[in-house]
Amino acid sequence: MPTPLIYLDERAMARDAVLLQARRAATGLDALGVGEGDFVALLLRNDFAFFEGQQAAAALGAYCVPINWHGKAEEVLYVLGDARPKVLVAHADLVAPLRGQLPAGLQLLVVPTPPEVQQRYGISEALAQPQPGDLRWDDWCAGFSPWDGPPKRSRATMIYTSGTTGHPKGVKREAATPEQAAAYVALIASVYGVTPGVRALVAGPLYHASPNAYGRQALPNAEVLVLQSKFDPEETLALIARHRLTHAVMVPTMFVRLLKLPAEVRARYDVSSLRWVTHTGAPCPVEVKKALMEWWGPVVYETYGGSEVGTATLATPQDWLAHPGSVGVPTPGTRIAFYGEDGQPVPAGEIGEIYMRVPAYADFTYLNHEAKRAGVERDGLISCGDVGYLKDERLYLCDRRSDMVISAGTNIYPAEIEMVLLQCPGVQDCAVFGIPDDEFGESLAAAVQAVPGATLTAQDIRAYLEPRLAKYKLPRRIDFHAALPREDSGKIFKRRLREPFWQGAGRSI
Repeated sequence: MPTPLIYLDERAMARDAVLLQARRAATGLDALGVGEGDFVALLLRNDFAFFEGQQAAAALGAYCVPINWHGKAEEVLYVLGDARPKVLVAHADLVAPLRGQLPAGLQLLVVPTPPEVQQRYGISEALAQPQPGDLRWDDWCAGFSPWDGPPKRSRATMIYTSGTTGHPKGVKREAATPEQAAAYVALIASVYGVTPGVRALVAGPLYHASPNAYGRQALPNAEVLVLQSKFDPEETLALIARHRLTHAVMVPTMFVRLLKLPAEVRARYDVSSLRWVTHTGAPCPVEVKKALMEWWGPVVYETYGGSEVGTATLATPQDWLAHPGSVGVPTPGTRIAFYGEDGQPVPAGEIGEIYMRVPAYADFTYLNHEAKRAGVERDGLISCGDVGYLKDERLYLCDRRSDMVISAGTNIYPAEIEMVLLQCPGVQDCAVFGIPDDEFGESLAAAVQAVPGATLTAQDIRAYLEPRLAKYKLPRRIDFHAALPREDSGKIFKRRLREPFWQGAGRSI
């Protein structure tokens, strides 16, 4: 059997070497006083050290807290102050703006920023290296023997929700029972298809819930596991072809960017090895998914859930082709209900806020904000803030509750408009959101990023949308941006686009 390998772009490490480093790190963390129920924070881009730190925390029964490194310094410091981890493992360039502001008593372990990351993000060599006096991750780990302590009860990675208002909240789960741990592993395997011998790709950042869960499942199972330091559509195709990858986890924006590659570029790469590509994180335009499956074959699976509830639905390629637009049927044992603005259940088939419960996940609370749990719970079910409906036993999403626009008393779901707008020739990325309107309360605005070199006007966009959308769904304002504020996962920071309009009107969002 070949040696299982983990790649960061083109650079490889043997899986056994990564796991050995994780065991040494566990001994080191134990020496620093990290124990069951404590927190270890990771401020790391995709890197071998991410797996090492995460596995080390798990060995001790501690919570791993991956931090969104796209955040500003004050946002990162808020998470550190809220979670109060005993240890922070960070890439050198990411911790640089935090020096002198880290919480007292926090032990810092610094990882040199990988050369792949330096190149992708234009980071200087000086900024990429630890400072004199720093504890360097590799050197520190080398000073400890591998951990051989008894296994601890499983504690999930504590993901901070990206809340639309206010600060994010840490979703802290109880320690899983052996039965829950086994059910979780089985559920994730069924959703992502990750079983021994797969050749897997993680295209998005590991601080996000889905790539993180996928990576943790793939680590002990994959023959080849490839991390991308930053998503690049043509490079993704090259990696699939070179390593004969069979499984991947992505988001719909990545599909859009792959499909926008010129036909001659797409034809250069053999993607016939793909068997199971799971996407989540945002609704996928129907035409985008159909086009991708015409290219890659019926290999695209879709799942829906959230940090609070876990993985709640699954749509297989065959089921989705029979029911386009759905996000699938509930996973085993999952309960789903819908509630209206008045807090009452809505009739079957009508649109409402989605509440769920997935039994494979241990119960949770919001760290340091326990009272806020009540605000997302009804009848023992939990909301992730999305709006949708059930049809033919399959879940369909409309939009985020917080993104819904109410214009002249009519509910408008921007995600529906974005799905159409993404198909407009010359559009690379877009976001639709509500802005203040003296007459209607809110009206629609569209922020558009054009394909490089495309000549695109607001008139072109309106001409494309008018025959495809009802008049009240047409954006009244269209602005062009050189680049939209977007994470590597593809998720747009829509709040940053809305804020100037609402602040200028003297109103909060």
